[in-house]
Amino acid sequence: MLDNIRDENVLFLDIETVSQFPSYELMSGLFKIFWDKKCEQLNKYNDQDKRETPDELYNKAGIYAEFGKIICISCGFLKNTDKGTTLRIKSFYSDQEINILTEFNKLLDTSFNKPENLLCAHNGKEFDYPYIARRTLIRGLPLPKVLDIAGKKPWEVQHLDTLELWKFGDYKTFTSLDLLAAIFNIPTPKDDIDGSMVNKVYWTDKDLPRIVNYCQKDVVTVAQLYLKYKNKQPIEKKNITIV
Repeated sequence: MLDNIRDENVLFLDIETVSQFPSYELMSGLFKIFWDKKCEQLNKYNDQDKRETPDELYNKAGIYAEFGKIICISCGFLKNTDKGTTLRIKSFYSDQEINILTEFNKLLDTSFNKPENLLCAHNGKEFDYPYIARRTLIRGLPLPKVLDIAGKKPWEVQHLDTLELWKFGDYKTFTSLDLLAAIFNIPTPKDDIDGSMVNKVYWTDKDLPRIVNYCQKDVVTVAQLYLKYKNKQPIEKKNITIV
């Protein structure tokens, strides 16, 4: 399948998300009620002594679109040249989620709106794509065509997922991006922070640029992994540009 895909038609992406509020105590009353109910579900199969309080679990709220928000979307474009494959990285980031979604979705609608265009992310089908779509609707914005998959047949959905491709039909396990990077001898994107640290880096350290840098590394890794799947040469560091 991948051999039939033109690399220039693929948009590689990664998102970073955090909780909507800095802490559980600062949640509005209604959201706090719903989060408490969510935590009951999360604790359902835990032993009594291993159950966490809604306050303790709140650092994970960002992974749920109903309780989190997007603070960064990084994306990358490949181009095959005489000097090798190049990768251009562009990031949309802000404390104001609606600004990120407006600009990123504009990119999708203007430059990635053709049937041959594809999105590619690691675990994108379970996380990145639905998260962007849900937050887009929550913010009152129109869904980009490439994210509006309702009623589409599976082969009409323009979404690639490097995790799904690695499974080869096996749905029993989850293979992380950094593990695949190690397997294929790709520089790890987790050399500074990882996903579990993003909420703290954003709300406590207030260091959004550090998160953007981490997000961009993930995009580079996804693009490198995609090329490995196609048995192509990796992108040289000199051919990676951040714009």
